[in-house]
Order: sequence, then C-alpha cells, then structure tokens
Amino acid sequence: MKKILLFLSFISYTAALLSQSGKVYDNLSVHSDILNMDRKYAVYLPPDYESSERSYPVLYLLHGAGDDQTGWVQFGEILNITDKAIGDGSATPMIVIMPDANTGQRGYFNSLDGNFRYEDFFFDELMPHVEKKFRIKSNKQFRAVAGLSMGGGGSFMYALHRPDLFSSACPLSAYVGPLTLEDAKRMAERMNIASASVEVMEAYFKKHNALQLVENMSADDIKKVRWFIDCGDDDFLYEGNSLIHVAMRKKEVPHEFRVRNGGHTWTYWRESLPVVLSFISEAFHQ
Repeated sequence: MKKILLFLSFISYTAALLSQSGKVYDNLSVHSDILNMDRKYAVYLPPDYESSERSYPVLYLLHGAGDDQTGWVQFGEILNITDKAIGDGSATPMIVIMPDANTGQRGYFNSLDGNFRYEDFFFDELMPHVEKKFRIKSNKQFRAVAGLSMGGGGSFMYALHRPDLFSSACPLSAYVGPLTLEDAKRMAERMNIASASVEVMEAYFKKHNALQLVENMSADDIKKVRWFIDCGDDDFLYEGNSLIHVAMRKKEVPHEFRVRNGGHTWTYWRESLPVVLSFISEAFHQ
C-alpha cells in the first residue's frame, strides 16, 4: 500500500508539473559601471520556480548578430521548447539567462581599443547580478553557456577563456572569428580600427579566434568543458566549425560534433535547442 501511495503521489506531482508553464521576462535590466549604461537581459524561469524554494542550474544563452535579448524568446521559442524538455524529462529544470549584446555596440567581447568591455561586464557584473537575483546554483557544475552565430562565437570564447566557470558549452552555427590574421586586419579596416599595431592586432586575434585558442591552449584546459558543436551542412560558417572539430580531434579533446541538413536559420536552431538542453543537463546531474 505504501508503494502504491508513493507511486500515486509521484504521478500527481508529475501531472501538476506538466500542467504548469515556465515564465519568461524579456525586458529586465542591470546597470553596468564598466559600460556606463544599463543593459537588458531576458530570463526563463522553470515551471516550479515560484512553488519551490530550491536553487537551479543556469544556462547562459547568447543571441546572434542583429538580434537582442528577445531573439531566443520570440524566434527561438525558448518558453515552449524548454517547458516541453523539462516536462518529458529530457532536461532538468533550469534557469536560462539571455543577455543583450546589441545595444550601443554589437558583440560579446572587449573591443580592440579597450573602450567597450562587454566580456568584463558579462563576467564581473551580469553573472554576479543574476546569480544573486535568482535562485541559481553558482558553481561550475551547474553553469553552462550556449549560443547561435555571433552568440556561438561568444560561447566558444567564454568557455575557452574561463573553463573554470562552465561545465558545458554548446556553440551553434558559431562564428569562430576571422580564420587568418589577414582576415582580422581587413575586418579592423572595415571597422575603422586599423590603427592598432601589428603586435596588438595579433594578440587580439589569438585571444578572440576559437581555432587559435583550441590550437594553442593545453588539451587539459579545453577538456575541463563538455563540448557540443552543431552546424548545418549548408551554413556559410561550416568551415570554421569543421576546423574546430578537426583541431579538437587532433588534441584528443572529447566533444560532440553534429552536422545536420540545414543552413543559418531559426528552424535549425529551434531543432538544436532540445538537444542542447539535454546535453547540458547530463553535466548538471553528474
């Protein structure tokens, strides 16, 4: 009888959880002293957040160029997809933070001239803010980063720059950075920042190109993060992602590399998101 009651209680709890929906707030903001401005972000809270008192793992989910913190909400369908993944048990309940990297100046990194320090803002201000404001488990095992296109590049950079902070990283259709130093110089010219010295330009290139980082970092440091890399076979960024895959293979870094039919589209990324949620949940459960 006791076993039957426990089973019925579990069924009742599961049914109640399935009937609930998570919540998304897409117009929150935090003041940044580093950037001297307010920065917006969106948050997804799991279905049982308001009815529980426990803390949750967190996914930092980065948007692509041209979008803002609402991109994953509006086009990525974060609410429906994450609710469904949590409901069917393929993902653990988690909080998802979606920062805005398209206000004033676009991008997730510090600028070459040091006048715009978004990466410093992300680590020194945004993360401490949200991990205090929401019930987030603020240690490495329960923190992941993912993103698409420009945000995929941000995912690579953040996890490679700070492998001590993330258990998993999932770059999707990632812009890995200019593939050569010459490409980086041409990009700087287009952005009117070509006045930097060759030494400064080269140092910046090596720090902000995912392929350079993978080739130059120790395999042990890269292995501190679980990697899931996904890029469509018709995506114009396929070359950079495939080169990362080859570089990781050569260093014997465990990683998942997925190439599916598709291009640089929200259809592709919506299909990726449930797999990402499942992948990062495996680390959360370890």
